Amino acid sequence: MTNHFKRFWGLIGGLVLIAPLLAVADEAAVIRAALAKVLPDHPPTSVQPTPIANLFQVDIGPQVMFVTGDGRYLIDGAIVNLETREDLTETAQADARRRTFATLDESMTLTFDAPDASHQVTVFTDIDCGYCRRLHQQIDEYHAAGISVRYLFYPRSGENTPSYTKAVSVWCADDPHAAMTKAKNGESIPNKTCSHPVKAHLELGQQMGIRGTPAIVLDDGRMIPGYVPAAQLATMLDQ
Repeated sequence: MTNHFKRFWGLIGGLVLIAPLLAVADEAAVIRAALAKVLPDHPPTSVQPTPIANLFQVDIGPQVMFVTGDGRYLIDGAIVNLETREDLTETAQADARRRTFATLDESMTLTFDAPDASHQVTVFTDIDCGYCRRLHQQIDEYHAAGISVRYLFYPRSGENTPSYTKAVSVWCADDPHAAMTKAKNGESIPNKTCSHPVKAHLELGQQMGIRGTPAIVLDDGRMIPGYVPAAQLATMLDQ
């Protein structure tokens, strides 16, 4: 084969490899344009192909959805691989949560650190939630299991409610950790106000689809709804 033909076939081979990438880029652009019409204030963080032909994963911060390549159909729900039984939606959602939490400003959270931590969980909590109180009252057991607990406030009743006010007062207290423990024990704490992250925490939880508290997010991004005892949680974290 002459050098001329070698260069020709090398060029063709390169085009074969590049063409799918161009197609993916074109479809991603179509999807972004379609979403911009219905979600103008929430541009996608990323658009990437899935193992399913013509279906793309769209991340918007901590939210995950799936959109067809023509930008016409949006799927918001579980997509399960029947061979492996893997929930592709939950796997993608866990990755999105993990990425989101990796960017959290630690100074804007309230963390109860374990002395010898091997894991950290993030808990969306409502001060007036019974199971949230039960979890916090057992904080020493979580610490003994090597689990640090990072709290984000999620007053289920919403803004400008007694639960919301208590969350703000805990954050603005001279000793927020002590105030949290008192409030979780049903004791009254002084009403205080200051610059606080409670609204931001609430909005983040809403974006993540939090429906009840406590909502526990493991360090790999998996979300566990409801109260989980320390020993059981440690087993889940070690899996």
